Amino acid sequence: MNTMNRRQLLLTGATLALPARAVAQAKAPLPVLQVWKDPNCGCCKDWVAYLQADGFTVQVHDTGNTAMRRRLGLPERYASCHTGLIGGYVIEGHVNAREIRRLLTEKPPALGLAVPGMPVGSPGMDDPVYGGRQDPYDVLLVQRDGTARVLQSYFRRR
Repeated sequence: MNTMNRRQLLLTGATLALPARAVAQAKAPLPVLQVWKDPNCGCCKDWVAYLQADGFTVQVHDTGNTAMRRRLGLPERYASCHTGLIGGYVIEGHVNAREIRRLLTEKPPALGLAVPGMPVGSPGMDDPVYGGRQDPYDVLLVQRDGTARVLQSYFRRR
């Protein structure tokens, strides 16, 4: 078997070994993420850049974060410095790209995701000015009735 046929066989076998869901997810383009934020907020800008580097297309609105949060029905107790909307889901605060992708793949009957406050070490709040500090925080799955459960914890000792 020549080298070209061997490579083709290996690539075909590797592709067949991937779960169908992973292949579909890799081919499906992400919906546009709309973000409402303060025009002067550096951490919001850093969070947007983090998501863009991860492959998200982000449309930024430099105003209306609080009004949009209210309009989308997200309770104030989950508030942060920016509010997003993607695929019909609210994204509040410094949510990790991995959890946004998980939300879009699993499509739970929920309002969206939230990282309340501005935890140091979360995406966008990881500037060198914080000296590498990483505060523990949770990504919450917020239900339509306003309740929430922890979807993923970060920096917690087990």
